Amino acid sequence: MVVFLFKRINQDVKHLFSNMQSSAPVEAGKNYEVTIEDIAREGDGIARVSGFVVFVPNTEIGDEVTIKVNKVMSKFAFGEVA
Repeated sequence: MVVFLFKRINQDVKHLFSNMQSSAPVEAGKNYEVTIEDIAREGDGIARVSGFVVFVPNTEIGDEVTIKVNKVMSKFAFGEVA
C-alpha cells in the first residue's frame, strides 16, 4: 500500500512539473519585443514577457530589443538579441 501511494505521489509531482513548463508565455525559437528592466548578478539583462523572466546577455537597462528565445525553463528563459 505504501509503495502504491509513493508511486501515485511521484506521478502527481511529475505531472505538476510538466504543466509548469508548458505554461510559460514564451516558446524557444520565437522572437519577442522586450525592454531590459534589470541586470542579473552575472551581468545578463533581465526582460519580462507577461511577467516571465528572460535573461538576455549583452544588454543594458532600458534597451528595447527584439530577442530570440533559446531555452525555456519552468520559471525563466534564456534568449539573445535577434
